[in-house]
Amino acid sequence: MPDMLLHWSPRSPFVRKVMIAAHEMGLSERISLVRTVVASTTPNLELMARNPQSRLPTMELSDGTVLYDSRVICEYLDSLHGGTKLFPAAPQRWTALRWQALGDGMLDTLATWRSEQLRPAERQSATHRDVWRLKTHKSVDQLEDEAAALAAAPLSIGHIAVGAALGYIDFRFPEIEWRRDHSRIAAWYETFVKRPSVVANEPVDD
Repeated sequence: MPDMLLHWSPRSPFVRKVMIAAHEMGLSERISLVRTVVASTTPNLELMARNPQSRLPTMELSDGTVLYDSRVICEYLDSLHGGTKLFPAAPQRWTALRWQALGDGMLDTLATWRSEQLRPAERQSATHRDVWRLKTHKSVDQLEDEAAALAAAPLSIGHIAVGAALGYIDFRFPEIEWRRDHSRIAAWYETFVKRPSVVANEPVDD
């Protein structure tokens, strides 16, 4: 029976990150999903009673404990199983956490960019769009340089965060065409997206 409740959306890349991790850990059946709608201009007051930032993902445990954000939830889940850890011991831990920081940072940039796209055209900032585009391209450049290291390392939370970020570009910004001139990280990503945990958690605009 599920003993964890996850406030969830099929569109959220951070929720997707948590669910991919949960599948990899063999814990997904212990999580009950509750469809929760949040928007930057419309706070979810019910969710705010649990997470004052009104953000996804938010997890409720059976003892009443509330956890957020994806980094905290994923590390908590990693403490519940006896298999290979997604948060490895040092020194590999620091590389995994740095990759997670890069993937999460990309998602923060892309989510802000996406919110800007939803504003009326006359109120959008071309200057900010240029900065977000530059950050995204530079991040993919960095991943191209580290593709061999990603491919050689055992699966970690860093791989999942990076994969979720590249997947969100495909989902919301296909015009970026990030695979162009980035053949090494594109090849790594093609192996990542074939993992059952990733296939089971495709983003859906619903």
